[in-house]
Amino acid sequence: MDLPLPQHRPGAPRTALLEAVTAVGDEALALLAGCRGDTPVPGSEWTVAEAAAHLAMANELMAALAAGEQRPYGDGTPASLAAANAASLAARPERDPAVLAAQIADRAREFTTASARREGTEAVRTPLGPMDLDTLGAYLLTHMLAHLYDIARALGRPHPLDRHRVALTTPFLRTAMPWVVDARAAAGHNACYRVRLRGLEEFAVTFTDGAATVDREPPRRPDCTILLEPVAFFLIALGRFGATEALLRGKVLAWGRRPWLAPAFPRLFVAP
Repeated sequence: MDLPLPQHRPGAPRTALLEAVTAVGDEALALLAGCRGDTPVPGSEWTVAEAAAHLAMANELMAALAAGEQRPYGDGTPASLAAANAASLAARPERDPAVLAAQIADRAREFTTASARREGTEAVRTPLGPMDLDTLGAYLLTHMLAHLYDIARALGRPHPLDRHRVALTTPFLRTAMPWVVDARAAAGHNACYRVRLRGLEEFAVTFTDGAATVDREPPRRPDCTILLEPVAFFLIALGRFGATEALLRGKVLAWGRRPWLAPAFPRLFVAP
């Protein structure tokens, strides 16, 4: 049975999204220049070269989807995506960081070229399910920012994340949340959260018997309001930053009838 297609509601001009995809792809060239590909990535089993190979492959996949091709890649679950990632890395032997950086940049430009020829509301099927083309662009930008952040940390170089780019990723992050709920952690959970990104936007995540829905406005009085600094939100959502640490650093504030729910909120999801 087909899943309902999420509707994209752009929070920024489409040109800004496509320009960001191109710019971030190009930044991979400088980030990976002259580096050691065998440098381990913190918190990952991958090396820098393996992370770059994964990015090159993923950008190629996204560009093909934007061009209208059908490319199966797992079934949308974190386990199947991990297996597909492992298989694609095994099939992609190139590990020269400079070569991979060029591929990342080139495939990002191919995505923007293909996307520019189509309407942003056109439906596409992706590794995480159906979404419109502009949300796929936000997915690609999210994916590149997350892995280039990891590579930058591994190499001790500046990362490409900022609040303006995070703003362009939120259509995808909102769309993906119901699909990446951790069924075990969320089992039987009932609560309404208002999520506010400082200076950007807000939305609501409501759990009913462990199933999550995302809305622009809370369907009822929120149990917990969570105010986050945008980059911290991105890193928490992608599993790169702990909610408790963010709270202690003042990156996250929470209040409402049940504010104690805030630290456990990220653990209701599994980062893809």
